[in-house]
Amino acid sequence: MPDRRSSSISSRKQPQQARSADLVAAVLQAAVQVLAKEGAPRFTMARVAEKAGVSVGSLYQYFPNKAAILFRLQSDEWRQTGDLLRSILEDGRRPPLERLRALVHAFIRSECDEAEVRVALDDAAPLYRDAPEAQEAKASGDGIVQVFMREALPKAPDATRELAGDLIMTTLSAVGKQFSETPRTPAEIEAYSGAMADMLCAYLSQLANEPASSSLAAKRS
Repeated sequence: MPDRRSSSISSRKQPQQARSADLVAAVLQAAVQVLAKEGAPRFTMARVAEKAGVSVGSLYQYFPNKAAILFRLQSDEWRQTGDLLRSILEDGRRPPLERLRALVHAFIRSECDEAEVRVALDDAAPLYRDAPEAQEAKASGDGIVQVFMREALPKAPDATRELAGDLIMTTLSAVGKQFSETPRTPAEIEAYSGAMADMLCAYLSQLANEPASSSLAAKRS
């Protein structure tokens, strides 16, 4: 089953001309609208083609099936998340805790802004989550976090840094998803982000200032 999915989620071809690029862009924009309105269970190639104003045949020139379109949307989201991580966590002008706090605020805002499509993509994840392309896309973000953790916890064991990075990103993703499932006001987003940033920064600060505690955490992992 995983092999079949893996071989069918990549785009058939990349657009080489401006006209083709415009068609793919229109298809992806239509796909977002269909996904947000219909959800993953009712997402079909025919609905996307109709929304984009193109023939189903034109759609199949670039995407072999609906899983390929959904994976492209998910990949774009992962890439945006990676860019967000990189722009904030790699900013050496600010201390690590300040960067972490900025990341929490930016991440929660992003989750709320894109909640409708993100929830639908989560529902569609079984179509492509086992594919090599999916693993590679997610791994790139993990590498950014690992570099940041080495800077934030220079004296901690590797296992502790790996555990801390995984815990922070897993918590951020899970809590951000749950929080964004309900429409929120800017004030609510700011207050929630601030509280969550306080919690994660306190955790990272404790690891940085208590090597013994870090070692214990590493052994438990």
